[in-house]
Amino acid sequence: MTNYNVTILDIAPVYIGDYCMIGPNTLITTVGHPFSPKSRREKKAYSKPVTIGNDVWIGGNCTILPGVTIGNNVIVAAGAVVTKDVPDNCVVAGVPAKIIKNLKTN
Repeated sequence: MTNYNVTILDIAPVYIGDYCMIGPNTLITTVGHPFSPKSRREKKAYSKPVTIGNDVWIGGNCTILPGVTIGNNVIVAAGAVVTKDVPDNCVVAGVPAKIIKNLKTN
């Protein structure tokens, strides 16, 4: 389930598991650009797939960057920028997102 203004920029696959909630103004992007100014002037880009597991809650105003895998039973706090893979059963928050709490499995 997604809320308002969710953007999925998907020139590579985006996999979203079952029972996920995605908050408003979230960006999930598979597209990135190189650090080199010359390459950016040449309009070069890259893409990497994004995978979101089951039972994930992504709060509002989050950004999920290319190549990230988010595990099962994860909460992404509002405003987080997910730059690296997130394991199962945890809460991540911040810029860049870091684990702030482990969750029990039910």
